[in-house]
Amino acid sequence: MRLIVLSDTHLKTGTIPEKLLPLLDASELIIHAGDFSSAAAYEAFAASGKLKAVFGNTDDFEIRKKLPEKQKFEIEGVRIGLVHEGGLSITDTTSQYYLAKEMGVDVLIFGHLHRPLIEKGDVVLICPGSPTNPRMSEPSVVELIINNGSVSGRVISLGGSVCGFMKFQDSLSEKEKPSERDI
Repeated sequence: MRLIVLSDTHLKTGTIPEKLLPLLDASELIIHAGDFSSAAAYEAFAASGKLKAVFGNTDDFEIRKKLPEKQKFEIEGVRIGLVHEGGLSITDTTSQYYLAKEMGVDVLIFGHLHRPLIEKGDVVLICPGSPTNPRMSEPSVVELIINNGSVSGRVISLGGSVCGFMKFQDSLSEKEKPSERDI
């Protein structure tokens, strides 16, 4: 089964960005880890009939009435947990790991960081980043393949606008990088 995992779309309208449409159409399931930001955006994703989602911290009351804060489901014997805020650190996944253990899942999908991450251990941790509002990364989603109980995945960079940090980082390649200076 092919899944597209995304979060933090932060769309004010019901128009899904063009670059996402082929990926969503080709998937068997769309998993959204919250922060649609508008009911119209939620409805646009839900119209596919293949959406599993939770609400995020920027989602309004209307979305919160329709969606849970976290959920568990199973695909081909793989137990998947879905939350928005699995932890607040962008470098330490300890809280996400313990949340996955608490939920009793093999894979924990979370959002909020706006930066992609796939970490494999006895639990797979996945943050798809943001396709529209990334932080310290390019716009992205995660493609997740579940086949006979086996899980594989990859980050798909979508191109387009990057956050200011990435522009700054790219500019450093043209100049002396701070870590290369004499102190």
